[in-house]
Amino acid sequence: MSVRIYIPRDAAALALGADKVAAAVAREIADRGIDAVIVRNGSRGMHWLEPLVEVEVAGQRIGYGPVKARDVAALFDAGLISGGDHPLCLGAVEETAFLKRQTRLTFARCGVIDPLSLADYEAHGGLAGLRRAVAMQPADIVKDVTGSGLRGRGGAGFPTGIKWKTVLDAPGARKYIVCNADEGDSGTFADRMIMEGDPFVLIEGMAIAGLATGATKGFVYIRSEYPHAIAAMTEAVEIAGRAGVLGPSVLGSGKAFEIEIRKGAGAYVCGEETALLNSLEGKRGIVRAKPPLPAHKGLFDCPTVINNVISLASVPVIMDKGATHYRDFGMGRSRGTIPLQIAGNVKHPGLYEVAFGLTLGEIVDEIAGGTASGRPVKAVQVGGPLGAYFPRALFDTPFDYEAFAAKDGLIGHAGIVVFDDSADMLKQARFAMEFCAVESCGKCTPCRIGSTRGMETADKIASGIEPEKNRALLADLCNTMKFGSLCALGGFTPYPVLSAMAHFPDDFAPGPMVEAAE
Repeated sequence: MSVRIYIPRDAAALALGADKVAAAVAREIADRGIDAVIVRNGSRGMHWLEPLVEVEVAGQRIGYGPVKARDVAALFDAGLISGGDHPLCLGAVEETAFLKRQTRLTFARCGVIDPLSLADYEAHGGLAGLRRAVAMQPADIVKDVTGSGLRGRGGAGFPTGIKWKTVLDAPGARKYIVCNADEGDSGTFADRMIMEGDPFVLIEGMAIAGLATGATKGFVYIRSEYPHAIAAMTEAVEIAGRAGVLGPSVLGSGKAFEIEIRKGAGAYVCGEETALLNSLEGKRGIVRAKPPLPAHKGLFDCPTVINNVISLASVPVIMDKGATHYRDFGMGRSRGTIPLQIAGNVKHPGLYEVAFGLTLGEIVDEIAGGTASGRPVKAVQVGGPLGAYFPRALFDTPFDYEAFAAKDGLIGHAGIVVFDDSADMLKQARFAMEFCAVESCGKCTPCRIGSTRGMETADKIASGIEPEKNRALLADLCNTMKFGSLCALGGFTPYPVLSAMAHFPDDFAPGPMVEAAE
């Protein structure tokens, strides 16, 4: 039997030279006459070790990383094929501290299987949830998802089962499932990793959602900056169709469900569900006023479920293992697991799936290993570019929707970006306003105008122009945006600004006085 050598095709690994490593491995296999095959898997999520090369030895995966093309010949000389010792050898990958402490439910197969092998997917538990769902009544599927406690992993944290029940109960001959894969938040990559590393789990989750609500058509709206995810999802949908997982009779059930892949055009605001719907319909991506809710009148005025990638990809394990199994993880109203995406100034960036409840300090100091620069941690932004900045004084906050909300923060898509003590928090606050100004759809005044005035006011503070007055003005602008904006883009921009002002007041202290322009 051929030896299997795993080299990631994940975008993060590709950016670090995985294709060059794969080409070098292929040359060594050919030159040495070795009976081996290369499997292009997804990423395990240990990004500081990418490209991570694994070889299967006696049923165990031995890892080497980070590997460069110039290391490959020496790895073969050291006995890579048999898991030989080398300075880059990590031992059994599953036993590494970063992976061993995780609870991988949604990401159980990511980095393990060939992403485009349906046989691999099934061999590792895939389609078990869908097979159970096709034999159930729609209301019973919805009951299981509701009972699991699954909440929207895209940021809002709305109970998934309630959304599905609303669409199930809504009248309409045509219903849709829309997957929001417009992952535009800085420091987030979980959606991309699933689509590139385990695309069939998303397809399975969407098919279950269709069976649960009576929808027969689904759309995956993927941001244009994800070409590898688009390619992987497109091919996976074709494979699923040929295998009868999708089509006029899902797994021979007589119930239809089809999926279409759509590419976004690069607008951050299209991550907002109603702007996304407008974009899918071929219109400009502008936020819609609510009501009506998309669950009543969504895509093409039909009842529509809109969930993000991780929400839908979490459904198959719920249907397979049961609602109670999933609900037993977590704390409070935050049930199940959450894929933490750790980025910024850290020693160990990557994806870490774990049950809700770890403190922010445990995540930053223990899992992420502190700063890569070796300097003290100053601030951690959780929830993307519109998330609040937390200082070390708040590191005892458990990773939980309500716990973060109680500290004027938000979990969002669970992106975690770490900054050391060299960060200027006034500049970070200004960036939040600038980001909002650039990405605003322009429909509502608080977001469109407030963000521009916010940039100007931050500049005045930085220049020492009436600092006390302008700090008060900036806080007032934030209040107007928070409660007056039509959607979360303008409504959440105040979070990073106000948190920076509250927790890092020294960075907003008066600078050198500059005369105001005439």
